[in-house]
Amino acid sequence: MVNPSPWPFVASLAVLILAIGAVLSMHAMDHWLLLAGILALGITLVGWWRDVIKESNEGFHTQAVQLGLKIGMGLFIASEVMFFIAFGGYFYSALDPKEATGFIWPPKSIKPLDPFEWPYLNTLILLLSGTSVTWSHHALSNNKMAEAAKGLAITIILGLVFLCIQIFEYHHANFSFQEGIYPSLFYMVTGFHGFHVIAGTVFLAVCWGRLKRQEFTAHQHVGFETAAWYWHFVDVVWLFLFISIYWWGYQPCLLYQKTKF
Repeated sequence: MVNPSPWPFVASLAVLILAIGAVLSMHAMDHWLLLAGILALGITLVGWWRDVIKESNEGFHTQAVQLGLKIGMGLFIASEVMFFIAFGGYFYSALDPKEATGFIWPPKSIKPLDPFEWPYLNTLILLLSGTSVTWSHHALSNNKMAEAAKGLAITIILGLVFLCIQIFEYHHANFSFQEGIYPSLFYMVTGFHGFHVIAGTVFLAVCWGRLKRQEFTAHQHVGFETAAWYWHFVDVVWLFLFISIYWWGYQPCLLYQKTKF
C-alpha cells in the first residue's frame, strides 16, 4: 500500500474555504476568501496529482492500490450524480409554476435558448468526444501509443471547443443570472456542468502528457481509465441537461407563443 497522504485533509479545508468564500462573494461581502479558496484548491490538486503520478512511476500502484483508486473514482462520480440530482428545484418550478412566473415555465419574460442551435451542436461535440476517448482507450489497451495520443488530443480539443461555444452562448443569452428563478437555475446547472468539463479536460490533458512520456502501458493505465470514466459521466450529464433544460424547457415556450395568437 502507499504511504498515508495529507492531501485529503488539505483538500477538505480548501473546499471549506472555497464554499464560505463563495457565499460571502454572492452577498458582495468579501471576494478575497473566494480567491484564496480557489488558489488553495488548485495547489492541493496539483500536489495530490503529483504524488499519485510519482507513486505510479515508482511502482507502488499494485493491483490492490489500482482497485482502490477505481473504487474511489466510482464513489466520487456517484457523489457528483447526487449533486446534480439536488437541482430538483428546476423541476419543482417547471412542473408547478407559480404566480411569480406567470403560471408558465419558462416565465413569460424569458426567451429560452433554441435547443437546436448551439446546444445541439455542443451535444454532438460531446458525443463525438466520448467516441474519441473510447477510441484512445482501445488503442492504448492494444499498445498503439501514437494512436492513443491522437484520440486523446482530439478529445481535449473537442472539450475546449465545447467550452468556447458555451461561453458564446452565455454571452448571447437574452437573460442574466439575476433576472429570476429560471436564469439562476439555468446558469447554475449548466455552469456547474461547464466546470466539470474544465476539470475533465485538465484531467485528460495530464493523461496526454503522461502518455507522451510513456508512463502508461497497455496493462497498467488506471489514471487514463478513471479520466475516461469521468469524461463519460460528463457526457451523460449533458445529455440529461440538454433534454430537460434546453429541449423540454423550450416546449412550454412554443406552446405559449402558439396560443398567444
